Amino acid sequence: MQRSLSAEDAQFQANVREFMTTQIPAELREKVTAGVELTKDEIVRSQQILNAGGYAVPHWPVEWGGKDWSPRQKHIWLTEMQAAGVPHLLPFNTSMVGPVIATFGNQEQKEKFLPATANLDIWWCQGFSEPDAGSDLASLRTTAVRDGDEWVVNGQKTWTTMAQHADWIFCLVRTNPDAKKQEGISFLLIDMNTPGIEVRPIQLIDGGHEVNEVFFTDVRVPAENLVGEENKGWDYAKFLLGNERTGIAAIGAIKSKLAQVKGYASRVLDADGTPVLEQPLLAARVAELEAELMALEITVLRVAGNSADGKPDPASSILKIRATQLQQDVFELAVDVAGPMSLVWLIEDDALGELEDDAVVPGWARRSTPTYLNFRKSSIYGGSNEVQRSIIAGAVLGLKA
Repeated sequence: MQRSLSAEDAQFQANVREFMTTQIPAELREKVTAGVELTKDEIVRSQQILNAGGYAVPHWPVEWGGKDWSPRQKHIWLTEMQAAGVPHLLPFNTSMVGPVIATFGNQEQKEKFLPATANLDIWWCQGFSEPDAGSDLASLRTTAVRDGDEWVVNGQKTWTTMAQHADWIFCLVRTNPDAKKQEGISFLLIDMNTPGIEVRPIQLIDGGHEVNEVFFTDVRVPAENLVGEENKGWDYAKFLLGNERTGIAAIGAIKSKLAQVKGYASRVLDADGTPVLEQPLLAARVAELEAELMALEITVLRVAGNSADGKPDPASSILKIRATQLQQDVFELAVDVAGPMSLVWLIEDDALGELEDDAVVPGWARRSTPTYLNFRKSSIYGGSNEVQRSIIAGAVLGLKA
């Protein structure tokens, strides 16, 4: 398969690249490229620029800000954003709840939520996982009981990413405790300012506060916030997770990071003063990763071209597995290149620098270990790689349990 683009797609790529590199502030892209955490305001600012330019939700219906792009053009758009270091679109808004509301919500919900969701005027978080209901999500126990024109919600969600910033949460709740696990679940939209909601931070191994526990105690939710039909939430959740999975093969971001690590390896010197990139084993690792990324990119283009009726090719599960493995391999390589400098990440010292490569310990080296630790999650979210192998066995290989 050739990697060349048609004249139309090549022009499309040039237009996207120009927008991403000229309209998104350089200081934001530099922070993303360096792996520095962005503030909420910076994320909102970036997404609003993208939305104003028509680049925030091209995969949505056209009437709600989407674009009539081909699957290949959508891949080009995503890859160019990643390669330029553009802050990630908030996935809870653009890839998760937005498409669910656009597909299954009523007209009133679409008008109320979709414009604000695309523009990040509403910051959403995801209320799916619970204690003892992660990979086995259908075992969730958070309940919603109808009381007149309201639902009364009780229970707990965990690993709720960015809940500390969220205005609203979209939740899977059990509305029929007597039905089979998947058949008694509904999809509910809940204002985070509602009385009875408590958010507790979870500190991760990398020292960051990215995820939270969310507790619901007699939380009263208007009945109009139910999306679609009662007890059909599992169908909407599968639709949502399919959309989430499609964008995980972050080719542009992985290629950019590998190029950075290769540059670091050319500057870090071994004990004898030789750049570590000249070590045969490390050079071989870099070459192998570059070849694997090229193969993955070709596969992504092929799968994008084979997507039909707006649904991802089941082979996208293969991409999810391989992309997350390669992403983790690249971050592990960064730790190895940093060597002893990667152990300095727990030290709080302004002299260590954030973006400055000429600091006492370069910012990239100090961030290599926490970044590596943080991205161990990538083979779990969006459906663990074990779940993806089951999908491949059934939908791609035709095997039966």
